[in-house]
Amino acid sequence: MIVNKFRARYLFFYVIVGFFALFYAAISLLPFYSMVLTSLKDQGDYAVHGFFSLPQTYILSNYVTVIKDGIFNYFKNSVILVVISLTLLLIISMLVSYPLSRFHFRLRKPMFSFFVASLAIPMHVTLIPIYLLTRSMGIYDTYPALIIPYIAFNIPITVFILVNFMRNIPRELEDAAEIDGCSKTGIFKNVIVPLSGAGVVTVGIFDAINMWNEFTFALVLTQSVGMRTLPMAVWNYKGQYSGTVPLIFCVLLLSVVPMIIAYAVGQDKLVQGMMAGALKG
Repeated sequence: MIVNKFRARYLFFYVIVGFFALFYAAISLLPFYSMVLTSLKDQGDYAVHGFFSLPQTYILSNYVTVIKDGIFNYFKNSVILVVISLTLLLIISMLVSYPLSRFHFRLRKPMFSFFVASLAIPMHVTLIPIYLLTRSMGIYDTYPALIIPYIAFNIPITVFILVNFMRNIPRELEDAAEIDGCSKTGIFKNVIVPLSGAGVVTVGIFDAINMWNEFTFALVLTQSVGMRTLPMAVWNYKGQYSGTVPLIFCVLLLSVVPMIIAYAVGQDKLVQGMMAGALKG
């Protein structure tokens, strides 16, 4: 009798948990669902029936229109900017995080405090100075005009996460490598970097999403159509008082898909990095 009551309680608990899990999944998928449906409607169908209704006629020509309007050029610019910026960001952050996490020197705490304090600086406060600086340097409307701010404003959070991650790597591994004659450079290359893989992937996905979705700097620091990034493609279908909503949702859907694929590929490392940060220390 007691066993049956115990099983009944756990069954009730699992039912409640399952219900809330399905409810949360439905809420999370609802925007994506409406995005897909709206991208398959024409403007009149959307205006009459709204977001969540099924299309009266499924129109794939919206995607053809978006592709003909040059969305792949925006896509190319976003990929180039994210790949270059993220690569340089992770290299610089790893090189900075290693001494801050493993070495003892006088300026270690002030330097780390500086990076932490930089997190409090609103990125858009520096928009006008950066605009003037790119103009004076002659790099306005070029890739470096966006790459440099993307790296600079993502370094603090990246260093903060990697320093705390590297601090939890056992020092015995570093001591063993040093006894075997490995230099500090060799220890960094052969011990620290491989063991920091989960943390690097975690922060890399976080930074890549920020760069991929960034709009304000791309708007201010570029001018020509050939330099625009994917978030700015929405502007092609938005007027002052109205916009072609199905085409806008086509662009949004095509913008989201690469991030979903990247998350699906790196989700194991992402979960490992989050769990390592939560359990260590």
